[in-house]
Amino acid sequence: MTAPKFTTLGCRLNAYETEAMKDLAAQAGVANAHIINTCAVTAEAVRKARQEIRKIRRENPDAAIIVTGCAAQTEPETFAAMPEVTRVIGNHEKMQPATWASLTPDLIGETERVQVDDILSVRETAGHLIDGFGSRARAYVQVQNGCDHRCTFCIIPYGRGNSRSVPAGVVVDQIKRLVEAGYLEVVLTGVDLTSWGADLPAAPKLGDLVRRILRLVPDLARLRISSIDSIEADAALIEAIATEKRLMPHLHLSLQAGDDMILKRMKRRHLREDAIRFCQEMRKARPDLVYGADLIAGFPTETEAMFENSLALARECGLTWLHVFPYSPRRGTPAARMPQVPGAQIKSRAARLRGLGEALAAQHLAAQVGRVHPVLLENPRMGRTEQFTEVRFESDQPVGQIVTARIVAHDGAQLLAG
Repeated sequence: MTAPKFTTLGCRLNAYETEAMKDLAAQAGVANAHIINTCAVTAEAVRKARQEIRKIRRENPDAAIIVTGCAAQTEPETFAAMPEVTRVIGNHEKMQPATWASLTPDLIGETERVQVDDILSVRETAGHLIDGFGSRARAYVQVQNGCDHRCTFCIIPYGRGNSRSVPAGVVVDQIKRLVEAGYLEVVLTGVDLTSWGADLPAAPKLGDLVRRILRLVPDLARLRISSIDSIEADAALIEAIATEKRLMPHLHLSLQAGDDMILKRMKRRHLREDAIRFCQEMRKARPDLVYGADLIAGFPTETEAMFENSLALARECGLTWLHVFPYSPRRGTPAARMPQVPGAQIKSRAARLRGLGEALAAQHLAAQVGRVHPVLLENPRMGRTEQFTEVRFESDQPVGQIVTARIVAHDGAQLLAG
């Protein structure tokens, strides 16, 4: 029997769950199968998933193809209609041992071809299945899943369900095991990370979790948090960012736009000034802080003046890393029914945002020349600073270790160590 193969599309959380599925499939004895863990964040992501499935079938004519992930959850009928697909499994089902145990080795039997239930009814997360995943340098730990918000452009709550949190004690125990295994850096991941704890007894906040980890795992060298919603940053989290040196000075913010009317039409929970104030106050408290941000180009009804406000926001917030999404309508979302911006304008605005992002990143890189940084090595010739900036070395370094490096130059994408 041939061991199953896996393809992961989309976010770090998908990658985390793929690692869990590998264990579940192995325990169940699934063989001669290719599992594709899909993304649904944009219409383009769904198109790429279908394209990948056809490619997998061409390269593996005899393998069973199992499709799971957010696109499978939100559009099961789309993938069930593809002749290449053997099974469609939902996001909740993919994390259940019983799902994999129900599949015979050749995936032929009485199991339903489509196993996708109502994700909004799920009340628990499966963060306990594995201790994290990553390179030899850092591990990613899922602490939260789902989202209770309903931004008008976003399909993800219908793919991930409502917000569920992994209890703090489980998270701390996972991180202790990872540190004992030699990891120096852990990244906390989730769909809506700042909502962590709302469904737990006493409703703790993300800041409480961060401070508990740092207190109870003193040997953890670096703790990093992934994307957060700045308007939901609690007082304990803000204090931790400002004062805890082991909490890395890099925040990726879910900003999406820089115009108040567009933010309201997106049904976001912050306004332009909220984002600017947060960035300025946090950088004042911790001057070495670096920001990344998600921004959408061409949201429905966006005028040129509204788009210019997004460009200005990137500068006023002092952003360094821009993650740009050209807007694409997702069926079933309110934004898909709003007046759409022409595709050529969306493409042009996305290119302009990316161009600004490249310029902002170049400014950051130039400012690091001559400075000394502790760098965590991801491979023998590349590591990252505490601000998550890539550093390239001319000679081999110890992977998974932190070395001190003087920055002598940059090439527009990476810092160069002397």
